[in-house]
Amino acid sequence: MRNYITTPIYYVNGEAHIGHAYTTFIADTLARHSRLLGNETYFLTGTDEHGQKIEEAAKKLDKPTQQFADEISATFKKLWDEFDISYDQFIRTTDENHKKGVQAAFLKMVEKGDIYKDFYEGNYCVSCETFFPESQLMEGGCCPDCGRATSIVKEESYFFRLSKYEKPLMEYYEAHTDFILPKSRRNEVISFVRGGLHDLSVTRTSFNWGVHLPESLNDPKHVMYVWLDALMNYVTALGYGDDEALMDFWPATTQLVGKDILRFHAIYWPAFLMSLDLPLPKHIGAHGWWTRDGEKMSKSKGNVVDPREVAKHYGVENFRYFMMREVPFGQDGDFSQRALIDRMNSDLSNDLGNLLNRVIGMSEKYSDFAIDSVNVLKYHSKEITDAHVIIDILPELFNDLQLHRYLEELWKIFTIGNKAIEEHAPWVKIKEGRVDEALATVALVANLLAKASLVLHCIMPHTTATVADALGFEITSTSYTNLIVNKELLKPFTIKKIPPLFPRVDEPLMQEAPKAMIEVAPIVIAAPKMEDKKESTVPLEGLITIDQFFQTSLKIGTVLHAQEVPKSSKLLKLQVDLGEETPRQIVAGIREYYSAESLIGTQVCVVANLKPAKLMGMLSEGMLLAAKDADGLSLIRPEKPRSVGSSIG
Repeated sequence: MRNYITTPIYYVNGEAHIGHAYTTFIADTLARHSRLLGNETYFLTGTDEHGQKIEEAAKKLDKPTQQFADEISATFKKLWDEFDISYDQFIRTTDENHKKGVQAAFLKMVEKGDIYKDFYEGNYCVSCETFFPESQLMEGGCCPDCGRATSIVKEESYFFRLSKYEKPLMEYYEAHTDFILPKSRRNEVISFVRGGLHDLSVTRTSFNWGVHLPESLNDPKHVMYVWLDALMNYVTALGYGDDEALMDFWPATTQLVGKDILRFHAIYWPAFLMSLDLPLPKHIGAHGWWTRDGEKMSKSKGNVVDPREVAKHYGVENFRYFMMREVPFGQDGDFSQRALIDRMNSDLSNDLGNLLNRVIGMSEKYSDFAIDSVNVLKYHSKEITDAHVIIDILPELFNDLQLHRYLEELWKIFTIGNKAIEEHAPWVKIKEGRVDEALATVALVANLLAKASLVLHCIMPHTTATVADALGFEITSTSYTNLIVNKELLKPFTIKKIPPLFPRVDEPLMQEAPKAMIEVAPIVIAAPKMEDKKESTVPLEGLITIDQFFQTSLKIGTVLHAQEVPKSSKLLKLQVDLGEETPRQIVAGIREYYSAESLIGTQVCVVANLKPAKLMGMLSEGMLLAAKDADGLSLIRPEKPRSVGSSIG
């Protein structure tokens, strides 16, 4: 079996941040897992280096554009090498073979009649390198994606017939319900396509830094749209349009992206592939964004998390574990040192590290470090069976990219081990002369550690290799088959005494991010005028601070389903998509003012971190924002459609 795993190629307008690290850690996890299963695996990452933004950034620094791109691209590659990311190829869109492949694809689209020449006039966002129709713009003509100002641009352009693929895309989404992961993201893509697809401008003449059209078209002033250029990297890396020796790896198994570029990968990219008569990837996985200590990261605040700093102070593998355990895939996550320290001390030090230390200590006292599984099934068949019940559900969670649940279930194996030690108390049995039983418990825990290490290996490869070495085996496809698939036990071995894997951390090791400051106007003492004597009309009692306000999580959601609650004249039961793994059920007292049918497909504002409550026996996992006066109740809604899960505030 062949597996092809990709990250997005990262834009070289700045150095790598925590979001880049998160995507790359997940892709590396998928690749390592695939190799451990014995699959032929190819893992691609790299950098996106063309476009107007890069050209302008280089000019500001008075550097040749290629030199600027070289320098930033090198920082990404160096960081992934430092993190021991197991990529097979690091592609750059300035590579000559990539350019040749993109030009070959463009020609094929032209020959197929999917590209034509015309003029385009519209609002263009330089930051997003995208045209937007007026209906999608924010107030003041600003970009709906990044909020920056757009400018009216009119230029000659080649267009891709995206509208032609509206129906084929919808049919594909319907036939492949797991094409977009998590499945909750599927709804927003389908909604966008249902709104109608317009032909896409795929060349520019206003700048020069990009892939030029094939010479046979004799139109040298045009360079390709950066998204057409960039998306093609996934097949040009395999030799498309040139030496196609690796094209057997296509279609990709999993392509990982941030939620902000899901539309490009779930709509434009499949349409391009259909035009090229290439199969579509099996899965597009879109993850959320990261904040720091509950605040959006920005350079101006000085709170951007540098992944290299985190790794330096806490270790790469602890960092990897935290990011994949802390947040469900697809949802936004929050990085805080305290949360990382808690995971390290609780999950890693107490559960995993301490369990290994106990096995080493007991084997030293009772058997001179020798461990034999001969009596494990005689005394502990239930514990081994329970462990394999857990192991058997892990593949489905892994394939659905529910890595937080994968780790949550995996950790139950360590709980079985710690519980077995307490219940069977080997030290008591040694005193009673029941040596075989005592040593069987020690061997049980060693086997649980070995099996757990194999399924944890893709996330913490170096840590688990150390555990395996202590337990007398190597982590290979063969040992995976023997211990996991065939459910065998460890052969007799001598355990190694090693230092504790996870020393406890009591205080944050990195400098804390600066807290947001609220500017207060200076107090000016002067002879007051009569109108200045007016006291504040804001009531002093019941006031909250800005920090208290930001403890409330307000998000945009889309109502997927609504129904009346029987025996209630006031309640409606709603299923609301907040961009999470599954929709939220919200029971709202709005039936007097809204019918269930009128709400389906509309957007609402939700208090998302409200403690769940039961109304008439039904769980409600949030609250809708609404205003009520003498004229009745009205839901508070976004002025224009926004992505589900968007924060309010």
